[in-house]
Formats: sequence, C-alpha cells, structure tokens
Amino acid sequence: MSLRRSRRHGHPRNLGPRRDAQAAYSEGVGGDLERRTQDKVVRLAGEGHDWVTLSTRLSAVIAGVIPFTRTCWHTVDPGTVLFTGSLNREIKCSGSWLAEHEYVIDDINRWWFLARGQTHVGASSLATHGDLSRSARHRSREGYGTGDELRASFVVDGVYWGAAGFLREEGDLWFTEAEVRLLATMCSAVAEGLRRALLAVPPAVGVPSAGMDAGPGLVVYDEHGDPELISSAAEIWISQLAEYPAPSEPSQSKIVQAVAARARTLKPDQDPLGLTARTRLRTVNGRWLTLYGTRLSGSTGDRTAVVIQPAQVSEVAPLVALVYGLTQREGEVTRLCMQGRSTKEIAQALRVSGYTVQDHLKAIFAKTGVHSRGELVGQIFLEHYVPRWETPDDAPAGWLVHT
Repeated sequence: MSLRRSRRHGHPRNLGPRRDAQAAYSEGVGGDLERRTQDKVVRLAGEGHDWVTLSTRLSAVIAGVIPFTRTCWHTVDPGTVLFTGSLNREIKCSGSWLAEHEYVIDDINRWWFLARGQTHVGASSLATHGDLSRSARHRSREGYGTGDELRASFVVDGVYWGAAGFLREEGDLWFTEAEVRLLATMCSAVAEGLRRALLAVPPAVGVPSAGMDAGPGLVVYDEHGDPELISSAAEIWISQLAEYPAPSEPSQSKIVQAVAARARTLKPDQDPLGLTARTRLRTVNGRWLTLYGTRLSGSTGDRTAVVIQPAQVSEVAPLVALVYGLTQREGEVTRLCMQGRSTKEIAQALRVSGYTVQDHLKAIFAKTGVHSRGELVGQIFLEHYVPRWETPDDAPAGWLVHT
C-alpha cells in the first residue's frame, strides 16, 4: 500500500506499513528508538568506511526510522562548502541543475545554509508551511513524481563535511517535526564519520585505472552555465571524480558545475585571491586534485572557466590536518615538520618553548596514530598526497611523474 495525502482534507493520512517506525516513535517509544538508531550511526561512523560505503549503510539505518524512497549524498570541502563527491539513489538531476539550485537560486533549505543553522535539518513541507510550490527546487521537479524532501547538513565542531537529501513520492505523507528532530540527533555522528572517511579512497566503480598523469584540464561555460569547451585532460580528470552515477557528459559533473556556479555568482573584485570558487578532493585513484573557477571577460559574453589540476602539498596538508582533528597550532607544527624543521627551529618560528613544541608533537602523534616525525610526514604526505610514484617508459629524461 502507498502513502497518500487526503485530497478532501488537504493533509496526509496513514495508509501503509511504511509508517510503522514513525507511528512507534509517536506513540511513546521514540526515546528507545532514537537511542538504538544513534548507536548504530555512531558504530558505523567509527568503522573506517569510505564515504560511499558509509553513506549507503547510513541510508539503510535511517530508512528504518524515517521512511523515504530516494536519496542523495554529497561530501564537501569544508573550506568553501563546494561539492567533492556525489552519490544519487533514484534521483536524476544534472550537475548544472544541482549547482544552480544550491549555489545560485535563493531557495529554502539549501545545504550550505542549513550548515550555518542550529539544527542543520529541514523539511520542505515545514519550511513552506505546507505549500511545496513555494520552493523553486520543488517546482523544477514537477513531472518527476517527487513530493516532500528532508535535508540535512552534517556538521561537527563547527565544520561542515557533507549533506544528504531524502525524498518521498508525490502524494506520500510529509516529513514531520518528530522526524526532523530525530535526524538532527544523528547529524554530528554522521559528520564525524564523513570526516574520517576522507582518509579512505572512494571506490572506483566503472572507472578505468589511471595511467600517466594528465596536465591541467579546462572546462569553459557560458553565462548560463552551459558548457562550451572542454579539454581532453579535463575529461580524464572528471572520469576519476567520486560521482555515482557518473555524469552523462563530463561537463555535467556535479563537482565541476558547483565550482563554476560559485564563480558565476562572485561579483568583480569580490574574490581577488581566487579562494572562494575552488575545492580540494580525492579521486577514486587516490590522487588529490584542486578545482578552481574564474570568470572570463571578453566580447563573446560572460564566461566561466574551471581548471582541474593535481593539488599542491600546501593545499592538501591543511585539509588532512583538519580531518585528523588537529588544532590550528598543531597544524602549524605539522606543517613545519613537513618542511624538515628541528624542534628548536619550530619553537623559534612559533615563538614558543621547545617543551611546548614537544607537547604539541605528542598530541599530533596521538591523533594521527604515528610515533615519530618521519612517520608523520609519511602519513600526511606519502599516504594521503601521493599514493604511489611511477616513471612511465615514455617520460622525458629527468622527469618523475606521480600517479
């Protein structure tokens, strides 16, 4: 049996077994149900899964207490809140649509906005006071049979690591305030799991193994976000991004389109250093990339370009330090260690005593699971930045290419 909304009375009524979990919650056993669900989420978050496996298993747990029919998950760069990965289940949308409705069009429950709120969770039916047509996102989905949407941004210790959306069919019961509160209790644990998952390489489902590195890739979009040009190197890099399913066309990558959308929204001279429209991510081959967008000027219109290239150590190390939960000062000590500085040199650079540096190193070793500076450099640089080094047979003499 399906869940249908009463046309006569204009509000949902319970007709199906899919509401058993919510009925139990409403009848007074919600506290026990909430605790058991939270325990499952915390256990999954601590098992060290990659983010795709973690999201898939979390979806099953959440579906047991908050029924839904379609879902999507996204990881984000905590520095710029742009997408770094995408997992869709029964939701079909282009990268340009998603980027437009998340970063350009003003609408209810945008994930980056929820991340700044207090509960980090919102339902479309509640935000629109029962009139879903008030949402531009919902109006654009008319004809696809979708109904109410429950959205969550996953934040822990003030850092935003990912987001998810859960949809019901048109005519299904709307999400309730109790379900919003229940999902909100899971958000910090899910965020912790996504944070840890950044250390694991996403699964390479249907992705060809990497060969020799490509050079920087380039994608150019017009003022409406429609693709105009794409380089072969960009196509290679996009094929290695963690997007499931893969985009129908490389230029429709949700990750690339998000960077382009952010660049389009920036006013001239708003971001002179180019720090806002960029994202750092790990490919399914274990490589770290940086994508950054910029507006182009010229007689042919307001274009936007997205450049894709291997990330620099200086770009990756701060993110990895954040994943390990290092404080700002511990991150500074780690950075100086990676530069080969001695304890005395680190102390001088930070204007602290050598004993303080040693205390910071002890804390860093405990958080990263290493026992020496050499292991620390290997953990952050060798393992998380360059998984393996190879010299292709056809490489020019004196060149070392890492893949």
